[in-house]
Amino acid sequence: ADAYRDAQRIKGAGDARATALYAEAFNRDPQFAQFYRSLEAYRNTFKDKKDLMVIEPSNDFFRFMQKKN
Repeated sequence: ADAYRDAQRIKGAGDARATALYAEAFNRDPQFAQFYRSLEAYRNTFKDKKDLMVIEPSNDFFRFMQKKN
């Protein structure tokens, strides 16, 4: 029981630190925040290797991939 409690406390502290780091990065660079959220959307959309999505290249889903920087 003590080990589980300690593990949960450590996990909570790690989650809090990660949240703070994301907030800091997103506040510094809102464009990065949009990019990161797009990557998360890709990950959640294509969880199964059989997934297929058909959209136009002009769709916002591809916006960051088309930039030439």
